[in-house]
Amino acid sequence: MSQKLSAVMKHLSPKRLCVSAAALFAIFAINDMLSIEAKATVPVADVSSIIELPSLPLMSFSEAGLVGQEQLKVINHKVKKGQTMSGIFTQLGFSQALLLKIIKHNDDGKRLTKVMPGTELLFHVDAKDQMRSLAFDPTDTETLRISINEGNEVSTEVIAHQLQTQLVTANGSITHSLFGAGKQAGLTDKMVMQLAHIFSWDIDFVLEIRQGDSFSLIYEKIYKDGDYVSDGKILAASFTNQDKTYDAVYFEAKEGEGAYYAPNGRSMKKAFLRAPLNFSYISSNFNPRRLHPVTKRIKAHRGIDYAAPTGTPVFSAGNGKVIQSAYNKYNGNYVFVQHPNGIVTKYLHFSKRAVKKGQRVKQGQTIGYVGSTGMSSGPHLHYEFVYNGVHRNPRTVPLPKAEPLAKEKMPAFEQLSSPLLAELQGLNGKLVAKR
Repeated sequence: MSQKLSAVMKHLSPKRLCVSAAALFAIFAINDMLSIEAKATVPVADVSSIIELPSLPLMSFSEAGLVGQEQLKVINHKVKKGQTMSGIFTQLGFSQALLLKIIKHNDDGKRLTKVMPGTELLFHVDAKDQMRSLAFDPTDTETLRISINEGNEVSTEVIAHQLQTQLVTANGSITHSLFGAGKQAGLTDKMVMQLAHIFSWDIDFVLEIRQGDSFSLIYEKIYKDGDYVSDGKILAASFTNQDKTYDAVYFEAKEGEGAYYAPNGRSMKKAFLRAPLNFSYISSNFNPRRLHPVTKRIKAHRGIDYAAPTGTPVFSAGNGKVIQSAYNKYNGNYVFVQHPNGIVTKYLHFSKRAVKKGQRVKQGQTIGYVGSTGMSSGPHLHYEFVYNGVHRNPRTVPLPKAEPLAKEKMPAFEQLSSPLLAELQGLNGKLVAKR
């Protein structure tokens, strides 16, 4: 019998072998049950030589959450503007003592106090409504997991994530607005603002943009574990304004210190900001014979009025020293800044000043906030640019350029920029072909 069984098994596939073995076991079991009074001995096949069994079970009951492990409830909470971690713990029924214990546990625990609005907090709670863990992403590259065991002891773990960067291209032509063209090209508003900032020293994006102007860019998209996180930086961009094309490439002259340069190494950045705030619109241009809106008299308007909501931050146009920071009935709250090379910039009608006389300021530093103090018909900034005692139009005055790339950096810059500029040229060619 055993010889016949062995002969049959040699001709069976592993799958059929398993089925056959199972069938044999069933037959033997039934035979035993039907022959209770009989003492017949039935030979059993050595299954271990036929079927290879894994040394460990495929899934333990513990791993399946059925034995020795409580089923935890998951709470997903998105931090809202104005919320505090203390308030969130109270809202979810967790004790302030636990929160304090986590914060004091170590530096990772302290990061809980710096959670920003929009952050997703993932809580695990046991059957007694006690918190057992909390996880959130303090940065794009990290997940912080805070665990509390049954003895109420705290432990933390930081899980690092690798970010993936994908280079993408976009181009478009302006029909109504830059933002509209950007949206049609698949760009976020933030990316459009980044694009405009690169060329803002050469192009007035409020008054000089025309229908038919175009742009092309190569930029980064950032992914984490395959999921889109955010846009990165623009690596190269081209903007054609009224038939004049400007190109810019991102380059780090020093590690971690990047800036945008024209193909010849000229810095896109100037020593002065063309506009000292993010304005809504220009309400009154430079005009030597303007009718004053309050006095109704003809009086020279030696600057530009930028209409903006009260409280809008105003920046210093360049590096310098505050020579006046005061109030009078005409200027309201005002600040004057002295810059190198005989340049003075003046800022009028602040709701509040943020600097004092004698203070050193840097380009882009907030020096006050838009208001309507003094002789003013509404919230706006009055901005003047004075060169060697003569008022100049801030929109058209030639601005001092920043230092170009050093000669020794040019070979590395040209090696980086050449393929990027070639790609931009191809994108621009596609736009021309569409017209």
